Amino acid sequence: MGGSPAPVREPVELRDATPRALLSRALAVPLVVGMVGVLPVAVASQDGPGLRDAAFWLQLTLCCYAGARLSAMVLTARRRLVQGSFWLFVYIAMGIAPLAQTVLARTPTPVVGPGEHTVLAIALVLGGVVAFDVGALLARHRPSLHGLGRRERPASTVHRHRLYLLVALAYAGSAVMIVQLGGVGVFFSSRQGISESLQAATGAESGGAAASQAGSAFLRGFGTVPALLALLFLTRWLVTSRTARRKPSVVLMWAGLLGLNVIVNNPVSNPRYWFLTVLFALLFTAFPRSPVMYRNALALGVVIALLVFPFADRFRYEEDGARQPESDSLLAPLTLKDYDQIGMFANTISFAEAGTGHTYGGQLSSTVLFFVPRSLWQGKAEDSGVRVGEWMGMKNTNLSSPLWAELWLDFGPLGMLGGFLGIGYLASRADRRYVRHTLDDTGPGNIPAVVIPLVAGYSFILLRGPLLQASGRIAIAALCLALVTTFRHQPQRKRLR
Repeated sequence: MGGSPAPVREPVELRDATPRALLSRALAVPLVVGMVGVLPVAVASQDGPGLRDAAFWLQLTLCCYAGARLSAMVLTARRRLVQGSFWLFVYIAMGIAPLAQTVLARTPTPVVGPGEHTVLAIALVLGGVVAFDVGALLARHRPSLHGLGRRERPASTVHRHRLYLLVALAYAGSAVMIVQLGGVGVFFSSRQGISESLQAATGAESGGAAASQAGSAFLRGFGTVPALLALLFLTRWLVTSRTARRKPSVVLMWAGLLGLNVIVNNPVSNPRYWFLTVLFALLFTAFPRSPVMYRNALALGVVIALLVFPFADRFRYEEDGARQPESDSLLAPLTLKDYDQIGMFANTISFAEAGTGHTYGGQLSSTVLFFVPRSLWQGKAEDSGVRVGEWMGMKNTNLSSPLWAELWLDFGPLGMLGGFLGIGYLASRADRRYVRHTLDDTGPGNIPAVVIPLVAGYSFILLRGPLLQASGRIAIAALCLALVTTFRHQPQRKRLR
């Protein structure tokens, strides 16, 4: 009698297509219908003084397109972390919220230019997301990353003893920030309270605004980023190593870091987009192979942005602080928060056409070389949100500058489209690399399995902008990664045991 045939090993790209995943996809259909049709139509049909003009119809088109693409991210058999985060941001911050503002004829930040600039801004955003899709499509024609050159290239992994140094740095940096700001209580008061404490701790009165901004970014960066990265690496270690879960020292380190992050990275005293960064990075690190968790995270992101964030505004100011007026409209919460990206893009267009023009790399070079002091670089540009806000005459210049506006201000319409083409390509390649590293390499020292979820979460901040404000935390994260990373030429093995 012949033996039974050998089992066929399924490709790495198809291992997610399990019956459980298919059931999850079937249950997601009502959510998909809601995102593509029900929610945009419900917002567009609300009573409001806004005109149903070209800006309205372009905004509705952008909502439906982003909703369809976000639905594709939810239903895909492969986890696309970076692309999913991109479409989640576009759907909420560039789609639903600006549509509500158009219907109510109310924006969080005044739009000072003519209506044609708003129409142009929406059209450019729509062109940018289409270019992102084209770039992601081009990446699919590249050969699969699975199994190509893995044994020849040096593999990055976490060095155990250096990880202990990162844990020590996390505790030290967070402890310094807690002491400098006046104790743990200030982190659970309000964002206004912690901002005032940061200004006092960094010498706003004596050092000036520029010194205060640099000092605040340095203090807050080293107080939050090492703590988050150390928690992510230890989470990865515990998730993938049974031996680590049996070691009290590792479990106690993880529990201490979790408590530390509850203090320094909580949603009360931190910007909402940083909270989304922490949430997404932790979820995707703790559940690296769960398609159900991936889909639930995208759905949870929509719920948080539409329902939870409006109530988070009460923690932004003290009880006697200034607040926006109340409104009976269900759409009012989407006009009271910092969803001002479309309006700020329109203001950036007006700012450029008022005489400044495009910078042709000036803003980007200042972002990349953010660490160069202004005393050595007299022509160093301020971040785009501050420049446009000062031109508008705003007292509070802490305004957003979405990536579309940053690229347009630097390189014009064609440069912006080319930039999003490249971003879409890189996002697709990063997602494919994440799938390979989480399915093929289950070692606890897997660097991409931690870095790519962090990039997916931080993309909310990069997309909102300004880039100059976001560059400090990127540099600190890069230093932390350089501290713990080591390279080997032999095949990937578990360095952390």
